[in-house]
Amino acid sequence: MFSSAELEKYARTLWWGLTTARTSPYKPGDFILLRFDQEATPLAEAVYDLLVSEGMVPVPRQNLTPGMEVSFYGKGSDSQIKAIAPGDRELMQNLSGLISLIAPASLTHLAGCDPAKIGMAAVARKFLREIMESREQTGDFGWTLCAYPTQEQARCAGLSLEEYAAQIRQACFLDEDDPVAKWRQVHAEVTRVKKALGALEIESLRIESAGCDLTVTPGAERRWLGVSGHNIPSFEVFLSPDWRGTEGVYYADQPSYRSGNRVEGVRLVFKEGRAVEATASEGEEFVKKQLAMDAGAAQLGEFSLTDRRHSRIGAFMASTLYDENYGGAQGNCHVAVGASYSDTYAGDQSTLDAARKEALGFNDSALHWDLVNTEEKTVTARLKGGGSTVIYAGGEFKV
Repeated sequence: MFSSAELEKYARTLWWGLTTARTSPYKPGDFILLRFDQEATPLAEAVYDLLVSEGMVPVPRQNLTPGMEVSFYGKGSDSQIKAIAPGDRELMQNLSGLISLIAPASLTHLAGCDPAKIGMAAVARKFLREIMESREQTGDFGWTLCAYPTQEQARCAGLSLEEYAAQIRQACFLDEDDPVAKWRQVHAEVTRVKKALGALEIESLRIESAGCDLTVTPGAERRWLGVSGHNIPSFEVFLSPDWRGTEGVYYADQPSYRSGNRVEGVRLVFKEGRAVEATASEGEEFVKKQLAMDAGAAQLGEFSLTDRRHSRIGAFMASTLYDENYGGAQGNCHVAVGASYSDTYAGDQSTLDAARKEALGFNDSALHWDLVNTEEKTVTARLKGGGSTVIYAGGEFKV
């Protein structure tokens, strides 16, 4: 799939992502969890080798295979679904980093399983994610993730395996002599955009396209993030809004694969911050069950924009990591229903406890589901004190 030189460059790029994503430097002996799907083993081996060379202590964990997941969600009792293995909490409390390699052998194998059980498992393990988030807020943890091409993803995207791999190679700059240098350039340009957006006193944002007319409220004490090293590739600029100010209609024209289910044409109607109507041309029942997962699942946790000039992704990839960063002719915007990102808080991260999050309208949920719109759109910022300005049009930032 990739040459040994490309795998080495990919591993080095992930190390850049991991070190960029953490606010304090790593030190020899830090424990790094290396999670990977079976088909990503060649890349996992390259990353493992690099981590050892950097003085880290890799902790490899292979994800469940599709057959294992079908057994777990299809046959598992409620007590089995909710069970947490001894040591999982302690591991999360002592990790310094996480690298996740996504290479699914199937995207639809859970279509026959009860979505409620999938949601039950997510809710039961939510505390593990919260441990990582709290350690990230104090600068003790960082994470990054990437994709490795599989035949199943290529099939679902309507591409050949070679075409799919070429998109990854291009998007991650693995065709460059020095991918990390290229990522530093993108990081600098996106940093300029974030600063320009942050300088605007935005009261609300209105997203208008053929299928969308949505108002999003950024909220108090927020900052725009993007190209933070967390995702490879990543070209988006995003924040976690005050979910209470969401009004109007959002439409995801791009299909989405989640928990073994394919959905398409998702249309959400928001009133007073919550999605009160949800329809889809495919997978509507699954969508509704996901939004009923917990109290925050039907509320916004993220709003994002991608500039087509930054992103080299030009095809649907049947992968959220890629599709939420789609460039194409018109760029994209996406929203996520469910959990917010604590690091979009503009204040001291260590002070952002549950009560402060609730007061500021940061959404809390076991769900985080990105839904992508690639239509031509205009995003207009209504400014505090009056007036407005277009911040995004024609697939490009205007700041």
